[in-house]
Amino acid sequence: MNKKEVEKKVYNIVYPISQEMDFELVDLEYVKEGPYKYLRVFIDKPGGVSIDDCQNFSKKTSEKMDEHDPIKENYFLEVSSPGIDRPFKNDKDFKRALNKEVEVNLYKKIKNSKTFVGELIDFDENIIIINNNEEDIKINRTDIAKINIAIKF
Repeated sequence: MNKKEVEKKVYNIVYPISQEMDFELVDLEYVKEGPYKYLRVFIDKPGGVSIDDCQNFSKKTSEKMDEHDPIKENYFLEVSSPGIDRPFKNDKDFKRALNKEVEVNLYKKIKNSKTFVGELIDFDENIIIINNNEEDIKINRTDIAKINIAIKF
């Protein structure tokens, strides 16, 4: 079974758990690092997740995974918060970031830069528009290498 098939099967097991426990299932990935395989599940909720949240979610997920056994090989289960600087994965992330400052890294230069920071003022399936206090900048979503909430120190 390939990575995508494993992730799809696991999603179908984990998503109902996230709904039952009032978490957003932000992402999951099944990866090989060195000789080990990892199933990483990222959850969130308003106000953020605690270590106890991750522990409780991990316990329930582990029980369901043992019950359904979608992964035949040994792996480590990791449950965590996606972090404040997580990259956007879907339209829900873009919607949550509307009118907030974002950092956009591009595959190719636009206006002599591959990085922009500005307020996300609009988006659709093809473009985003940010304002960097000087102008509105339209960026094709296919040109975005990474976009996340800008972190201010």
